[in-house]
Amino acid sequence: MTELLATHIEYYSQYAQHWGFLFVFILMTVESSFIPFPSEVVLIPAGFMAYRGELLTGVVAVDFTIVIICGLLGSIFGAYINYYLSLKLGRPILYKYGKYVLIKPETIENAEEIFKEYGDITTFVCRLLPAIRQLISIPAGLSKMPLRKFLFFTALGAGLWSAILTGIGCYFANLTGDITYRELVFKGKDFLYSHFLWIVLALIIITVGYAIIHKKISSFKKE
Repeated sequence: MTELLATHIEYYSQYAQHWGFLFVFILMTVESSFIPFPSEVVLIPAGFMAYRGELLTGVVAVDFTIVIICGLLGSIFGAYINYYLSLKLGRPILYKYGKYVLIKPETIENAEEIFKEYGDITTFVCRLLPAIRQLISIPAGLSKMPLRKFLFFTALGAGLWSAILTGIGCYFANLTGDITYRELVFKGKDFLYSHFLWIVLALIIITVGYAIIHKKISSFKKE
């Protein structure tokens, strides 16, 4: 899928100066909903073009910021679609029709188990993990997680993920000369996963810290 999408990004890049931000928003909405695909093919090229002044304003800092915001908003909107449908339709419908959008019942069950095990913070942590990042909104909806809390944790994770991928695009724009968008996507993806250990370590620290603070607050309330 990455190969196919990277090829299409090459084509749509010619429209990026005027429509690039809208493309980012729409594609990240789709990426975060029931039709998952790798967000690397969207945000890494967008960061690359932002650094090279190929987006709307031509000002690196402004375009970089807008790309992240569009990625964040698209991710939130797509995640909300999953959340809302899960909240309103419930398990029977998801189990019956999820297969038509590449979501198997066992995938939903696995996401639910993770959510039940680690609680609300899972919505933040899993936004930074491939494969499950789009699906964690489903158990949040099924468990009727409060909307404000869902949006807060989703925004934290989605904003950080958007910043990381956009930053990788800027890094390669500064580092390399001529490069195709297909090459950019694969090099950016390799760079991300070669440094993914640091993201995982940061997530562990954040999760443990949240668990400790949450436990202390709960104990204080009981007293």
